[in-house]
Amino acid sequence: MSSDMLNKIKEIEDLRLKIKAGGGPEEIEKQHKRGKMTARERIEYLFDKGTFIEFDIFAKQLGRDYGLDKRFVPADGVVTGFGQINGRYAFCYSEDFTVIAGTFGEMHGRKICKTVDLARQFRCPVIGINDSGGARVTEEMGALSMYGQLFFRHSRSSGVIPQIALIMGPVAGGQAYSPALMDFIFMVQKTSYMFIAGPPLVKAVVFEDVVEEELGGPDIHAQISGVSDLTLADDKDCLDKTKKLLSYLPNSCEEEPPYEETGDDVMRTSEKLLDIIPTDPNKAYDMHDVIHEITDNGDFFEIKPEYAKNLIVGFARMGGETVGIVASQPKVMAGALDYKASYKGARFIRFCDCFNIPLVTLQDVPAFLIGTRSERDGIIRHGAKLLYAYSEATVPKITVVLRKAYAGGYLALCSKDLGADFVFELPTGEICLMGPEGAVNILFRKEFDDAKKQGKDPEEVRKARLKEFYDKFVNPLYSAGLQHVDDIIDPRIMRPMVIHALRVCHNKHDELPLKKHGNMPL
Repeated sequence: MSSDMLNKIKEIEDLRLKIKAGGGPEEIEKQHKRGKMTARERIEYLFDKGTFIEFDIFAKQLGRDYGLDKRFVPADGVVTGFGQINGRYAFCYSEDFTVIAGTFGEMHGRKICKTVDLARQFRCPVIGINDSGGARVTEEMGALSMYGQLFFRHSRSSGVIPQIALIMGPVAGGQAYSPALMDFIFMVQKTSYMFIAGPPLVKAVVFEDVVEEELGGPDIHAQISGVSDLTLADDKDCLDKTKKLLSYLPNSCEEEPPYEETGDDVMRTSEKLLDIIPTDPNKAYDMHDVIHEITDNGDFFEIKPEYAKNLIVGFARMGGETVGIVASQPKVMAGALDYKASYKGARFIRFCDCFNIPLVTLQDVPAFLIGTRSERDGIIRHGAKLLYAYSEATVPKITVVLRKAYAGGYLALCSKDLGADFVFELPTGEICLMGPEGAVNILFRKEFDDAKKQGKDPEEVRKARLKEFYDKFVNPLYSAGLQHVDDIIDPRIMRPMVIHALRVCHNKHDELPLKKHGNMPL
């Protein structure tokens, strides 16, 4: 072999090693002291050992002002490539905070855009690991343009491939819209922040004195804004949960979700459900307990657990197949649907429909939340999102009515009328136009007033009318008799019934009307 060739190879490999060292030992030590892994450590932990292939490692920054042309900027502050996660291919970009704070320049942006393009073209998920000080001011027009090009690519990739954003440091300015355009956002406690403008700019422009945590920390986005889907303890926890999420998802819209043998008997019944679900319609219980009993091995990957807790959404397996679960939470607000729950549910439903994931809906809902505040919060337009999402979804849809199923809440959580393929009702189910108490008070108001005038006890009259109303309208036999439900089932067999219904729906064929796209309520 030619010595010249060996020398050239050595030059390239020496440079490669220098680039892989990032910002150098001091910057790496600073990163570790902040409680964070480096960009390359994150990739090494996320991908199956030895499978990650990096591209564009030799990319150079374009900035020439303020001495940037004299600085060595390894890989332009972002690592890009592909590899295997749980044996399946995925693409990834990981911003390197040790290299000029992971700032977003033109070549940095081009590398990320290329990663998303390749992921879409090759039908693989893309994971974006965000850890950046924001746009590189010395390349402001180049950075601004690349922001726009990245937003365009996220939008075009939406519904084609899963896009997962990991916020593992600061994400500021226009760059915050990149994760917002992706499917899921995970944040890390104490080390991650997201905001359109950081505290110094906020203070200068709107005169608010605020710290990063209060402006855009994980708790804010998990509990109040709803921007984040999960808050994790540290970098490794975040990456572990990313692997877990991917295990439920197909690589693209053209595939079915992966099957996994769980060892849990499809025909398993549950005696515990007899005690978990109260017969008293006013008694609270935790719907998580029901989900635990019907899913494979009780495993449930919840999405947005800290936001709109009155509605539960997440992924599970039933008979080895991935399902998306949407469930009322009677323990919070009696399971009533407010505007936050409507948004949360609609977005999750649409994701599942994009990626061929069947939907299992568990109803115990007293209706949409009413009142002045609810109306001003936009319950009509937000509630319509839930109606739209279920109506639009063509995946298999199985609904179980556990107890209350009143008014628009019953419809919005996938009734027959909104396209449910099968609806099962428990003996405790109550499907009704409105709450029985309210209906009786309206229907017989004059009779109650007359009873009072006649010296009778109006409460006794009301109780008699309420019993009559329940016996006639508010029982499973009434709704089953009108074919609004397919069967009244024993709670103990809920799991096998739902799994068999899902399996018979496996080859479901349901096409939307020919159109460019719908116009979802805002």
